[in-house]
Amino acid sequence: MIFITVKFPVRPEYSAQWLDIVHDFTVATRAEPGNLFYEWSRSVDDPDEYVLVEGFRDGEAGRAHVESAHFREAMEKLSHAIAARPKIISVDLPDREGWDLMGELAPREA
Repeated sequence: MIFITVKFPVRPEYSAQWLDIVHDFTVATRAEPGNLFYEWSRSVDDPDEYVLVEGFRDGEAGRAHVESAHFREAMEKLSHAIAARPKIISVDLPDREGWDLMGELAPREA
């Protein structure tokens, strides 16, 4: 699995509508055969920063993603709404297919 986390610093005037701006790109990416997950969150410390957590089956699926038409279109569109270059961590996790359960925490009876 290719595991990727990206921090997007968004221009304040686009912050409130960021999820609308990335909606079509998100839907298209989630429909890719090699996509495992593609999830957006907003930073609790900075309202102008969004965090993307994404997973792809393997390097080939990741390559297909960045070579897709919707990726190229999104990079053009998003470049007008970001305040700086996004920060990224991308790691190849062989023999993984998604999330594991956390061993240290489980729900209890209320």
